[in-house]
Amino acid sequence: MTHLFGTDGVRGKAGEYPLDRVTVRRLGAALARALRSDDQDARFLAGLDTRESGAWIERELAAGVRSQGGTLTSAGVVPTPAVAYLTSRLGYTAGVVISASHNPFEDNGIKVFSGSGEKLTPRLEEHVESLVAHSSGGPDDADRTGPGTDPGAVGAVGSGPDPVSRVDYRAEYVSRLRRIVQPSSRHRSVRIAVDCANGATTTVAPTLFEELGFDATYIGCEPDGRNINLGCGSTAPELLSRTVVDGGYQIGIAYDGDGDRAIFVGADGQVVDGDAVMLMCAKQLKAEGRLTGNAIVATVMSNIGLEIALRAAGIETVRCAVGDKYVMEEMRARGLALGGEQSGHVIFAEHLLTGDGLATSLHVLRTMASTGRDLADLASDLRAFPQVLMNVRVRRKVELETIPQVAAVMSAVETRLAGNGRLLVRYSGTEPLVRVMLEGRSEAEIRRWGEEIVDAIKAHVEC
Repeated sequence: MTHLFGTDGVRGKAGEYPLDRVTVRRLGAALARALRSDDQDARFLAGLDTRESGAWIERELAAGVRSQGGTLTSAGVVPTPAVAYLTSRLGYTAGVVISASHNPFEDNGIKVFSGSGEKLTPRLEEHVESLVAHSSGGPDDADRTGPGTDPGAVGAVGSGPDPVSRVDYRAEYVSRLRRIVQPSSRHRSVRIAVDCANGATTTVAPTLFEELGFDATYIGCEPDGRNINLGCGSTAPELLSRTVVDGGYQIGIAYDGDGDRAIFVGADGQVVDGDAVMLMCAKQLKAEGRLTGNAIVATVMSNIGLEIALRAAGIETVRCAVGDKYVMEEMRARGLALGGEQSGHVIFAEHLLTGDGLATSLHVLRTMASTGRDLADLASDLRAFPQVLMNVRVRRKVELETIPQVAAVMSAVETRLAGNGRLLVRYSGTEPLVRVMLEGRSEAEIRRWGEEIVDAIKAHVEC
């Protein structure tokens, strides 16, 4: 068996390994075994996005949990951060989210949160994988062929009573979010366009913004099981940009399929990414005396312009590997209040130790209200440096620093950048590629330097 857990839970195409019927049931059973205590069986809270495969995956997962004495309660279609928050708030053993985030509807996934609302540790993931690998026999393994690869056909599997109990917790989650922004007369004058990506935020975003008094219009709010992220949402903000400009809205907000990230659009139709959001929110938190540690966490993919702008504001930048779980780990280790990714996955520790697109939206709206500045003006504080990315296909991965000719070129480029740019050379985690990324003041200049590194790799590494 290959590893089940990737950087963001178990992912795959619905109906195929590892999201086939047998493996999902085994996973449910393994989680129930791994997380139960001596005196109490495991209690899981589940949530899902709008993919048509979500219901049968939830049912099979619950059947596996029940086979080990556990229970699974479904909150229905809710954002990922709602499950993380409610799991901790309501005393569940763990939370599971059935979603593939920004991927197309054919894909799905299973993310697991601990009882404290945080992602599982690598050690616990390995233990669960071991339990799945060594499970066999019993009624759960009766049908090893699975239901096929058509995610629509999978819904026919399973028999007997429904192993899932259902509770509507949306009001509890919305109540938590409302505390971020206190309603005011200024809110009623702000016209916003909201793109729910035909995903999980469709069940809560309209209620939240209505209760807070915003004048909001919604797109991507008619899920049919197959249109999640389809030409809408944070990965396709063009529709939102046109909507904002044509309708004269002051701000546009686009979520991804499971609602843990948000991308914004200014009144001019320009997209505002996670780097600009972290800058404006970091400065606002500092002004309010709430930026603990006077630093934020950003991944290696955040633009050097963010680091320079934060430095000018007296705020330190701590870099980490790509992935929200690495951002969270660094924030927790250093006791920091804010961190995130360029993709719009932003974490506010005082709210939750995972990304929450709705919470990010409210922090941005609060910053606009507090400063009296519109979104485009706030975003203009970030001067994003030109970036070039080059890939070199190699036959084997070797430490580039151990090859003198390559190391010398890389060192020379870093010297030229001299604090006004950035070089990142790393291997792809999924392909036999070296990725060379440079940022600097002149695109032509950094492209020339990047080509020098690429030429050195091609000359001295087996390609």
